[in-house]
Amino acid sequence: MLFDMDGTLVDSEKVWSVGLTELATHYGGELSAQARHAMVGSNMTDSMRLLHADLGLPGSISTDDSVRWLEARVKELFHGGVEWRPGAKELLAALRAEGVPLALVTATHRHLVDVALLTIGADNFDAVVAGDEVDQTKPHPMPYLTAARLVGAVTAADCVAVEDSPNGVRSARAAGCAVLAVPCEVDLDPTGVTLVGSLLDVDVAYLRKLVA
Repeated sequence: MLFDMDGTLVDSEKVWSVGLTELATHYGGELSAQARHAMVGSNMTDSMRLLHADLGLPGSISTDDSVRWLEARVKELFHGGVEWRPGAKELLAALRAEGVPLALVTATHRHLVDVALLTIGADNFDAVVAGDEVDQTKPHPMPYLTAARLVGAVTAADCVAVEDSPNGVRSARAAGCAVLAVPCEVDLDPTGVTLVGSLLDVDVAYLRKLVA
């Protein structure tokens, strides 16, 4: 089982929204809803390019500087704790009780993931693949291919990936995973995935059937 983090296990997309709103204000602008939606599930560099374009910032302002500002602020917010998505904590506990290998697969950088894991529990996962630990991030298949290998799967097709974002779904599908899509901030295309409204609707037996 391979789980995305932001918006899938924890309701941290709202935390990112706070940081992004404050960053836009720092630059004297206001982030549009369209740009924010486009950032869901994206890597940091692409998100900052979207923000800069949305605000019409001059090229002299570095996206690297924006990444550092945003990550510092979100790290502060993560230290206050992150909220679980409905059913996520219970599902992880049930999977662990059954001895199912679990990996966390996220576009978020490792130093932030480590803070979030103070809430989620690092011991819930046999492997963690963070956004700055692979050469290509979502929607490239590399994060999920890497996670499948780390949990000992023969192929990624033996794994279920749980995702809430279009980029994450594309990444998992490209890797060959069975995909359970659970929308959070944005709607998801149901093509080629199993779409559910909440992890409250899912149990271990349901997940096993997806790769049967």
